Amino acid sequence: MHPGRREFLRRAAVTGVAAALGPVAFDTHGAASDGPLPTRVLGRTGARVSVLGLGTAPVGEGPVGLEEATRIFGEAMDRGVTYIDTARIYGNAEEALGQLVPSRRDSLFLVTKVWTDSAEAAEKSLHQSLRTLKVDHVDLVHIHHVGGKDIDKVLAPDGVLEYLLKQKQAGKLRFIGISGHARPPRFVRMVETDQIDVVMCVMNYADRNTYAFESAVLPACRARNVGVAAMKVYAGIRGGFKNHRNGSVGCATPAERLPRAMAYALDLEGVTTAVIGPYTLEQAIQNVDFARAYRPLTAEQREELLAYGRELAPALGLRYGPLT
Repeated sequence: MHPGRREFLRRAAVTGVAAALGPVAFDTHGAASDGPLPTRVLGRTGARVSVLGLGTAPVGEGPVGLEEATRIFGEAMDRGVTYIDTARIYGNAEEALGQLVPSRRDSLFLVTKVWTDSAEAAEKSLHQSLRTLKVDHVDLVHIHHVGGKDIDKVLAPDGVLEYLLKQKQAGKLRFIGISGHARPPRFVRMVETDQIDVVMCVMNYADRNTYAFESAVLPACRARNVGVAAMKVYAGIRGGFKNHRNGSVGCATPAERLPRAMAYALDLEGVTTAVIGPYTLEQAIQNVDFARAYRPLTAEQREELLAYGRELAPALGLRYGPLT
């Protein structure tokens, strides 16, 4: 993209967000700056990554084509996002990333997923991901949807964890993670194997009242220095998964509360990065600007947001699945 066009889009997005958020929110978390994107160390991996992670599902599964997906992902990387989260099941996301990642490989922390409990299915998924991404290894592979897995099968000799451990030794991946949205106790059981390096789960100001990942899972991660990526930090898309491919419905968090919602997740002890999937280029730029301007919430700001979250949580309900 021409630099002038790129700057025009950035300024237009920021202006629009500022109008929506108003002066109080931006007094707290700043307007967009040209400074570097903050980074943190991802637990025991030792890798330093951006505090904002790029989620690729909404764009990959959405109505935009491959060219636009590539443009959105590239713009986020150009603005300093190094933590890149994708999966085979995310439409054309890996294909779009394959246009970008090889030339930037050394500067990125590349994450994909396998959605299975068996070694055989995991092998097919990982090999296809590596081919599509055009890389010989990824930094992290999540066992996705852990809350929906039979953990005994995951841990069996022919299970997905044993396969990933072998691929780790073979250099196809550096770290093993788990991700998902429901049943926190299954996450804890996996973390307690001491084979898990990173966890990505739902953590936001509203779902803390329902799924309670931050009280059930986060302490187990901290005890083992397991890296933590928070997802659904804006409380997800309105209506939950059924609207996942329809970004026009908007997210569950009002626009004026988005910066503080991100700050809430990043304030949690043990959380390294907030993985957010934009639907548009403008949203991708907005997220970067929020992350650049991130400051911890004051006690008053946190309590106000939590009070709002307690009101919102019953309407959101168990949209991600069961608790146990």
